[in-house]
Formats: sequence, structure tokens, C-alpha cells
Amino acid sequence: MPTVTAAFVHALTAAANLALTPDGEIRSGGVVVHQVAPLKDGQLDDQSFFDLLCWIARRHPDRVSLMAAYAEAIRMDDLGVLGLALKTAPTLRASLVRLERYFRLLTDTAVYRLDSSVTPARLVLEGRTPDHPALTLRNECALAGFARNARDFVRDGLRLEFVTFRHRCSDDPARYEAHFGCPVLFGADRDSIALSAHSLELPNRLGDKALSDFLTSHLDKELGPTEPEPPLRADLCRRLSTALSTGIPRAASLARDMGMSERTFFRRLSDEGTTYRDVVREVQIKLARDLLEHSECSIAEVAFLTGFAEQSAFGRAFKRWVGQAPAQYRNRACDVPHLPQGAVMAGTVQRLAGGADTVGAVAV
Repeated sequence: MPTVTAAFVHALTAAANLALTPDGEIRSGGVVVHQVAPLKDGQLDDQSFFDLLCWIARRHPDRVSLMAAYAEAIRMDDLGVLGLALKTAPTLRASLVRLERYFRLLTDTAVYRLDSSVTPARLVLEGRTPDHPALTLRNECALAGFARNARDFVRDGLRLEFVTFRHRCSDDPARYEAHFGCPVLFGADRDSIALSAHSLELPNRLGDKALSDFLTSHLDKELGPTEPEPPLRADLCRRLSTALSTGIPRAASLARDMGMSERTFFRRLSDEGTTYRDVVREVQIKLARDLLEHSECSIAEVAFLTGFAEQSAFGRAFKRWVGQAPAQYRNRACDVPHLPQGAVMAGTVQRLAGGADTVGAVAV
């Protein structure tokens, strides 16, 4: 069963002016007002945490204030070795690479992913659990908590480009923008924070590469030597499916964003029995099929969205892949109901990710 570290639970209850005991009692002024499952090994099961989020949200209807209080309550020092590794990494980018790799030590309900294939780059939150009413509030708390802490540990001041949420705004959007200090967009394609290339290279106040490397070696031991590396191909498909509209990314850039050398990147793909070129082609074919079957995009737009600079080059490649020209393929699929382009893209990303939940939300 997915779990959440107690640090997140304590921060949530503190934000609501409550206290959590190890046996799961929620106290207000010494009085027990709610009960959750007892903490086991410093963890709470995901459903208990989600239900607690809903219960607290009902008691505190001012959602923006609750989000802001959570951001103040959760501190990097509460995250143990991972928090120290993030603060002592040389740059913000290095911190995010560590966050991406080791966050599963704190919870297996979600992952963080740095997407540098778009401009500006995006720190993306991706859920790994079924949908739940509490998840939209979790999204907001998670991004607010990261932004608050990052501004503390980055040395020269951090400016967010913008913040996006997939859900609709339930309060005054201006209050969110005042809190984050940047535009906040709702109804977007993903939950993310946009960061400029300059911001990613900002040094951290406590940056110390030797110390950070020592801490990450400890985190590697915590992950366990017998734990298999997550499949690279699935992660690569997710990244490519949202990056192709700006052209096919260079393998070296993707490898860097995924926290590995280009040599390791190619070796791991080889170990999985594939190549970078094969994965790119697979994503292009699946994305092109979905767009031709279900969207109202023109063929020129489909070519652009699948990484081609020219429609003619896309047409030749597509015919080579499936044995039909794009227009012929679309005509044969014309009885399939059309969906909005955004819905098609989101569905494609989920299928390329192997069915992982992309609607459900993120860790806080």
C-alpha cells in the first residue's frame, strides 16, 4: 500500500493548528478531535492521509491560507538526509535531480520530474495513486511547499516564471498569484512550476558538492542494492510525448535532465533491449495515430506535434511506419469521435507512461 512520510502529515496538522500523536490522534488544545491510523515506521497509509486532508479542508474553508500555512510548516530539515542533500547540492538543478531520484524514499504516491525539454523548464508533479477528492489540495500544498523552501536554500534569490494546476481554481486567482509571486494558471495540462534556465543554475546557499555526494551515497544505500532501477523507457516516453512539439530533443540533454551521463543513458536503454532512436520512433507513431484518429488537428499540426519540421517529411515517415499516407489513415478512422486536442495529448501521455495515473496528484 502506498504511504506518506510522517513529516508531511505533521506539517499538514500544524498548518491547521492541530497536533498529531504517534497513535494517530489529532488534537486541538489537548482535546482529541479526530483519529487516523497509527503511524508505522514513520509512515501513514495514503488513504488515511487523503481522508485527513479532506477532513481538515472542511474545517478550514480558506484554502489559500491553509496552503500558505502548510508551505511555512514543511521544512527541508524535516526530510532527513534527503532534505540535507537537496540543500547542499551545488545548484538548484542538482537539487532537483536528487529530488527526482530519491523522493520515493518519502512517499510512493507520486514522483517529481524535471522537464527541461520545454522553455522554461518545468518541475512536474505526477501522481501514482488513484484519484481522490483531496488531491487537488495536495497539488497546491506540494508546489507551495517546494517554492517556499527553494527560495530559502537558493543563494541569489529564486524567481518562478509561472505555476500551473490541472484543476479549476476554487478561490480568487489573485490570491494564488500573490502567494507564489508569479502568474498561476488553472486548467492546465499538468501540475508544475516553471523555472528559467538561469534559475536552474543558481547556486545553493549551503552548496557543497563533496558533502552532497556523501549524502546521496547514503540515500543510494537506503534505496537498497537489490531494488531494480525503474524502467528508463517508460520515463523517456513520458518526456518525449510532451517535448516533440519543439523538435526531437538531443539524447545528451535528456540524459542530463534524468540525472545520468549520456553513456549511462545509452547503456540502460541497451540493457532494456532498445535504443533512443527506437523509443523516439515509437512515441512519434503512437502520438501521430492518436492525433489523426481523435483530434481535429490538421496534418501539418500533427507533423509539428510529433517533432517534424516539414509536413512532407512527416508524410513520408508515417507512410513508411504504417503503410498509409496520413490523410488515408485519418479517412479510415473518420468514424472515431473527435476529442479536444488537450484531451488527446493527455491520454497519449498516460498510455505512453504505461497506465500511470496522470490525473490523480502529488505528494506534499
